[in-house]
Amino acid sequence: MKNILLPTDFSENSWNAIRYALSFFEKQPCNFYVLHVSALNYNMASDVPHLTTQDAIDDFFIKPAKRKLRGVLERISTEVPSNKNHKFFTLTDYNFFIESIRTHVDQYKIDFIVMGTKGASGLKKIIIGSNTGDVITKVKCTTLAIPENATFKEPDEIAFLTDFSISYDIEVLHPLTEILEQQKAALKILHIKKNSADLDNTQNKNKGLLEDYFNHLDYDFHFVTSKKIEDALQCFVESRHIDMVCMVAKNLNYFQQIFYHNKVEAISYHTEIPFLVVHEKN
Repeated sequence: MKNILLPTDFSENSWNAIRYALSFFEKQPCNFYVLHVSALNYNMASDVPHLTTQDAIDDFFIKPAKRKLRGVLERISTEVPSNKNHKFFTLTDYNFFIESIRTHVDQYKIDFIVMGTKGASGLKKIIIGSNTGDVITKVKCTTLAIPENATFKEPDEIAFLTDFSISYDIEVLHPLTEILEQQKAALKILHIKKNSADLDNTQNKNKGLLEDYFNHLDYDFHFVTSKKIEDALQCFVESRHIDMVCMVAKNLNYFQQIFYHNKVEAISYHTEIPFLVVHEKN
């Protein structure tokens, strides 16, 4: 039984992520925890003096959130085919967003976080939205980020982005392997480099480890030379019809260039292609 956390702000974007998650895990027994966090904001509390007691917080934040969460469950029951493998629970919290996510990940032994991304609207540098970006970088839990324009289809090809600079243990790559096996998808291991230099000894060793780890799956390697990683990834996604991109959060060289940059107007993958980000536990 998998435990899936579905943070929601009740937007259509977060609803799209919920629908995607229910389809993606359709064949697996899952507990889905639909969580709304009323973000703790000291400025708001000081501006509204009566928000000083738990009863006031319940009336102002918690009770309205619970009503909206019931609405989400009703929408699931009416718009998504019934699935006897799925159970749903609603959670509300009044806290700092990331602290709340961490607490619920630990408390409910969450295996996956699935949440929507809002693209670059109103943002200069973070192409996936601040909350999603914070979860990916600050919460050590496998996270599936669903862009606003993504529609579910069973993935045929998944790109795994790596610079071969770090080694990955089995536990880190297990979520990706599990998806590949269940979806019967092909893995495209993508290395984007800025010049034509060959792999060094460390990179070749880590490449060999990946070969050993994925040897029972349908996989191959792809090498692209480009000065701009985001452009190269865009081209690869489009030319190969990639359905999902995966990377390890520890791979900061790629991570920052993919998710944090200004050139959002020319990049479409951030509004269409789900990103799977896996973490080392500690």
